[in-house]
Amino acid sequence: MDAWTILVDLTVLLSAALVLGALCERVRQSAIVGYLIAGMLLGPNALQVISSGTEVDLLAELGVALLLFAIGLEFSWRRLRAMGFVSLGGGVAQIMGTAAVGAGCAAALGLSGKEAIVIGAMIALSSTASVLRVLQARNELESVHGTHALGVLLVQDLAVIPCVLLVTVLVQDGSGGSIAINLAQAFLLAALAAVALYVVFTFVVPRVLQLGSVSASRELSVLTAIVSALGAILLAHKTGLSPGLGAFIAGILLGGSPFAAQVRADMSALRTLFVTVFFSSIGALGDPVWMLANWQILLPTVLAILLTKSLVAWGALRLFGAGAASALAAGVCIAQIGEFSFIMAEIARGTLLSDEVFLLLVSATVITMFLTPFLVAAAPKVAGYLLRSSGSDLGSEPEGAPPQNQVLVIGFGPAGRVVGDQVREGGGQVVILDLNPHGVASARRLGFTAFLGDGQHEDILLHAGVRDSKVVVVTVPAPAVAVDIVRIVRFIAPEAAIVARARYNRHYSEIADAGAQVVHDEETHLGILLATSVLEALQPAEAVDGGVSPESDSSDAAQD
Repeated sequence: MDAWTILVDLTVLLSAALVLGALCERVRQSAIVGYLIAGMLLGPNALQVISSGTEVDLLAELGVALLLFAIGLEFSWRRLRAMGFVSLGGGVAQIMGTAAVGAGCAAALGLSGKEAIVIGAMIALSSTASVLRVLQARNELESVHGTHALGVLLVQDLAVIPCVLLVTVLVQDGSGGSIAINLAQAFLLAALAAVALYVVFTFVVPRVLQLGSVSASRELSVLTAIVSALGAILLAHKTGLSPGLGAFIAGILLGGSPFAAQVRADMSALRTLFVTVFFSSIGALGDPVWMLANWQILLPTVLAILLTKSLVAWGALRLFGAGAASALAAGVCIAQIGEFSFIMAEIARGTLLSDEVFLLLVSATVITMFLTPFLVAAAPKVAGYLLRSSGSDLGSEPEGAPPQNQVLVIGFGPAGRVVGDQVREGGGQVVILDLNPHGVASARRLGFTAFLGDGQHEDILLHAGVRDSKVVVVTVPAPAVAVDIVRIVRFIAPEAAIVARARYNRHYSEIADAGAQVVHDEETHLGILLATSVLEALQPAEAVDGGVSPESDSSDAAQD
């Protein structure tokens, strides 16, 4: 297949995903559903518009890897630990419990021990990419059940290493001793890759991003982010790890640096492209003809998977102290089978898994991922019935209410520094957002909470806490940038008061129209200061001409 044919296939696939995704959004459904339908309709098992899926599968694997890299940037080790014992412990229990139930059911149906283990491992994992996309779109990622779901998903992503390695070793023929040796070798190789990723993304990449020539250029910053992500993907592939897992680990490691939010924003456009291809390619794996012909087997299988995963996750989270309603809601959210299951299924196909079992598992995975937006939307409602009877908490994040006097200062130049100092002296809690690494470092040395990133990106503003801020101060001197920031802040934080700086008087109305309640333009203020200085310089002469000395005036004022 030549390059132009691949380009045509991608253009057709993305066009169909665009149309069907827009239609789904129009009827208030997730665009992911449209992407999946587009892939299924155009794939080799339906209309066969895209007859060869090799290139699309490659881009899909790259897409989910970039998505997991961006997800990793959201969650540093510090935040991972902050999720607490409930989510992380519940995640471990959920994986072990679901795998045990799945393997037990497979063995009860007459499948071999190795085949049952593979099926259990596949069913245990959920779709991080799908669930997080829908939770973010619904603004439920910071809810209690969203936090629990996220914790379990992150543990599942970390468990991909042993699961994939286990399936790879089981496929190989050999005695128990040889399997143990192969498994140990695979874990050793994975550990070496993890150490290499740790060194590169903890000590090398942050220093490259901090170089003045890189941080000052958006192009070089974007290129550094892309090279870093692709390098992690390539390293994972060469060492036998899942590329997505390597990217995820790299994202978590880099997530602890101050550059995480900006790197994530720089990669957002590419991530959207590849994620669309990923979900479309997942849909292309589905065989609608086989599904219709075998619905008597497929439907009970899908229902059993959804019910089992929901209940096991609910029990696991409850075991570690989660509320009944929030645990059930989280369980419903992660009831689907995830994208890493395709990797394990492909490894085991033809050796441990027969074609019939392979098609059943792939079809069940596609359908459960198709249902993910509906599951996430229904989760709070399903748990609501339990909430009313048990009094469990299904509300927003458990970290407490945000401070009532928080002020977000965007730009930490001379003006931003003066604002920060005076607001802090007045009792306000100041948060700094600046694009310059040196400005962020300076703010932190002065004791401010500071984030690195471009205020023209919505996710960076959210990361800096714009919705928790009572006042947002925009001190950026560039008029076009200031207008853009004010407009975005007004859209995502309508309750916040916006105070902005205008470099010239002619930009006053433009910034005010963008949503700033107060605009201070430098020309007008400079004119006022100059006039004040002139009047002060003239005052002694006027006082003398009027026959009143400064001393006598002060004496009279004292007597008054």
